[in-house]
Amino acid sequence: MFSRRAVLAGLAAAALMPAIAFASDLPDLGGKTVVVVTENAYPPLQFVDPKSGEQIGWEYDAMNEIAKRLNFKVGYQNTSWDAMIQAVSDNQYNIGMTGITIKDDRKEKVDFSDPYMRSQQFMLVRADESRFTDAKSFGAFKDGLIAAQPGTSPFYTAVYEILDGNEQNPRIKLFETFGATVQALQAGDVDLVLTDSVAAKGYVDASGGKLKVVGEPLGTEDFGFIFPKGSDLVAPVNAAIAALKADGTLDALNKKWFLDYKMGE
Repeated sequence: MFSRRAVLAGLAAAALMPAIAFASDLPDLGGKTVVVVTENAYPPLQFVDPKSGEQIGWEYDAMNEIAKRLNFKVGYQNTSWDAMIQAVSDNQYNIGMTGITIKDDRKEKVDFSDPYMRSQQFMLVRADESRFTDAKSFGAFKDGLIAAQPGTSPFYTAVYEILDGNEQNPRIKLFETFGATVQALQAGDVDLVLTDSVAAKGYVDASGGKLKVVGEPLGTEDFGFIFPKGSDLVAPVNAAIAALKADGTLDALNKKWFLDYKMGE
């Protein structure tokens, strides 16, 4: 069963963080401006509040706290997922954040921070779905369609862990944004969206009972911020991540966004 307790367990990051760092040990970046890009498509990590229109979420709070402790100003920008890694690699932005899974092939283009969160992938379906209950039964459900963004962890999980290993499988319908995959699911155009636990929780909470999660976790992912190769921001940000973990700030953000916050209320 998908629960908030399970989300928090999946986000356990104690083993991921470097040695304890304290605020007094952190470097001072002198008030310079750092441009951070995001997609605003993964509630509750980062999204646009439907009531206020404000950009909010776990990652915004974390990045704002990192900026405060390292003494830099944040300039937020938005771009699509499919453009983000290349844009950061090309030095169009200083940092990218959008629940980005740390992967070796991506490290060829960008540098990653230390992991700030661990998540697992879940199967997001409509609340009345009864034709399949897990990855195996979905694989056997020949008419079932999966929505995914190309080049993402959910896309590759769909191809290699649920379907037949064919990246051109017509059962995978491609969309430019994660939000569009969920819209297609709700509209009945597809039957399944694979997503990490944090986004799944956000969309289930926001759906008013129209969405649910089924099956067991399909994999574990570590999330990190991305930087242009050789960026001098990596070490300071890593030190700040360690400090946020050491003093309980990350735990407080987990409680705020995964236990206390309700989208749309």
